[in-house]
Amino acid sequence: MRNYALLCLLLPVFSVAQESNRFHLTFFGGVANYQGDLQGRTFTFNQSNLAIGAGLKYDLTPHFAIRTGINYGTVEAADNQSDQAVLRARNLSFQSRILEGNLLLEYTLFNMEDKKISPYLFGGVALYHFNPYAFDSSGNKVFLKPLHTEGQGLVAGRKEYKLTQFAIPFGGGIKFRITNNVILGYEIGLRKLFTDHLDDVSTTYADPFVLAGQDNIGLKAVEMSYRGGELKDGDPVYPAEGTIRGGSKYKDWYYFQGLTLTIGLGGGNGGWGGGKGSIGCPKNVY
Repeated sequence: MRNYALLCLLLPVFSVAQESNRFHLTFFGGVANYQGDLQGRTFTFNQSNLAIGAGLKYDLTPHFAIRTGINYGTVEAADNQSDQAVLRARNLSFQSRILEGNLLLEYTLFNMEDKKISPYLFGGVALYHFNPYAFDSSGNKVFLKPLHTEGQGLVAGRKEYKLTQFAIPFGGGIKFRITNNVILGYEIGLRKLFTDHLDDVSTTYADPFVLAGQDNIGLKAVEMSYRGGELKDGDPVYPAEGTIRGGSKYKDWYYFQGLTLTIGLGGGNGGWGGGKGSIGCPKNVY
């Protein structure tokens, strides 16, 4: 009977060990891309760039888990890759590094304690930072937001956009159990944004004289807001104020896709901690 009593005293230790089986390290490696005014394809590998990420996952049940992580990648696009002549004539381009932190709820269709493969879905909230830039005709890197390329902050009704914003991430994938403690997956994650300025292109051309009137940066703002004159046989005449530069009706998106690696921290079966082999204290010890 003393052995039973000792077992009851040790139950908190077993519980902590069992609870640790619910925690997992997560790693991501793949590519990042975006959809917006300089990239007309909804989903493509064209002009994609390397992306990486890492995080932590906690199993709530055999099917539901909470994930949190950090992702880093670069998105870019250029009009010279477009199949539309009118966009190629505009000759705009951009790049932006994206640093994202997220909190996600994941749903796995099958219990990975019983199955080796399962599809899954996820959704949640993210906070991300971006800062669009381009290279001028001399090859110099130029950040675009400070130039107010569409008159943001200079023209009535056009507010400056923020470089750190919230997004709604969602997506899905498929996961494979490699060992008791390691799961390999492939996932696609989309980010619904609340800005149309990820690429610094959104509405119409501003008055070039208004842009040029900015101290120290005026001429550079005019140069970077319309670049048709840099093309061979391109039109050097700056478009009239109000001419369409981008489409503000639809917001920009960015997305990640690639491989995921999940490693259990508690050893053992590396999965749902409250499943197999749970330990209970006997109701009567005498």
